[in-house]
Amino acid sequence: MAHTATESPLVTHARRELALIGEDEWLTNGLCKVIEAFAAMGHSGFSAEHSALVLEKLLRFQPLSPLTDDPAEWIDRAQEMGGVPFWQNVRDSRSMSTDGGKTYTLVDEEPETIHTSQHKAVTG
Repeated sequence: MAHTATESPLVTHARRELALIGEDEWLTNGLCKVIEAFAAMGHSGFSAEHSALVLEKLLRFQPLSPLTDDPAEWIDRAQEMGGVPFWQNVRDSRSMSTDGGKTYTLVDEEPETIHTSQHKAVTG
């Protein structure tokens, strides 16, 4: 996708910034398609900021709400860990637990912090 006179100011800005860092044409064109779709939504300042924060989390496979202790949110990885109790969260693969999801740590977090999941009542 080449630069056109009808591009939004946001896309023009993105192309300029990507060129300044020497980004290749394939990635520049792909990113500009995403940016054009974002710009076409007609955001105000607040909605643009909010949407960008939500989009960033979604693109990083991160959850938008707190993790819970619902067993359906946790995959049992004990067999892969030699029988040691170990679970991984399906909504946030960085989240690891040794107690079935009641508490968890994030593998990319330093220093290691123990987080507490929200309790999810089981409905039947």
